[in-house]
Amino acid sequence: MANANIKAENVLLRPHVTEKAALGADRAGVYVFEVSENSNKNTIAASVKALYKVTPMKVRVTKMMSKAVFVRGKRGVKKGGKKAYVYLKKGDKIELL
Repeated sequence: MANANIKAENVLLRPHVTEKAALGADRAGVYVFEVSENSNKNTIAASVKALYKVTPMKVRVTKMMSKAVFVRGKRGVKKGGKKAYVYLKKGDKIELL
């Protein structure tokens, strides 16, 4: 298995902090993280368990496509990536900030 030697800190890059993600964390116990491109559901679940000491019930992974942006009169490209939705049991929490 190629992903067996990946460290937990290298899988979860950062929390994906948006209004929608904050509402999901408050209401349903769903946390959103930006993850590395070569991670999968098993490595993401293991990383959450190692870093935050909670066991995820379910992990969903989606690709974020790159998109063209126009900021301050200049054209550019916002880099895409990969993000994971981590579902926790009722009562479990992750302190992100």
